[in-house]
Amino acid sequence: MVRVLLVPVFMVLLYLDFDINSYINSTHAAMVVFIIAALTDVADGIIARTRNQVTDFGKFMDPLADKILTFAAMLWFVRIDVLPAWIVLIVIVREFMVTGIRLVAAAKDKVVAASLFGKIKTFVTVICLIVMFLYDILDHWMLVTCWVLISATTIVSGVDYFVKNKEIMKLDK
Repeated sequence: MVRVLLVPVFMVLLYLDFDINSYINSTHAAMVVFIIAALTDVADGIIARTRNQVTDFGKFMDPLADKILTFAAMLWFVRIDVLPAWIVLIVIVREFMVTGIRLVAAAKDKVVAASLFGKIKTFVTVICLIVMFLYDILDHWMLVTCWVLISATTIVSGVDYFVKNKEIMKLDK
């Protein structure tokens, strides 16, 4: 999984804090690595489906790689005061909730597939994180728009998973 391997490169670039010139610095280099890593997600999915190479390992690693990459970026943005920590908490709670649903489903020999809302949430989050890399030239309202979009899509997709899988969560008798 190229994405997982790119996360340390991404983080090192953020912490190096270098300027090549007034247009290229370590944050911009990290943004390029983040974009490449995000694009590998799309490429992985297309390759796996067109070649019919969907594996259990891929089903496990793909969402995990997404989470590692997006959480790394989110935590960086919290550190530099571009993203409020409470938004990351909403994302973490949703991820734990969906993982819990999937674990209960697996114990009952059922599979909870990724939902359309979950895919939209991931897409919106990645786009907003890319936009946030430009925090030094953005108006504050653009950042707030990204905060709202990340929060709203996270909550909606979390509720969607819960509603669609409420039967799985019922207590056994």
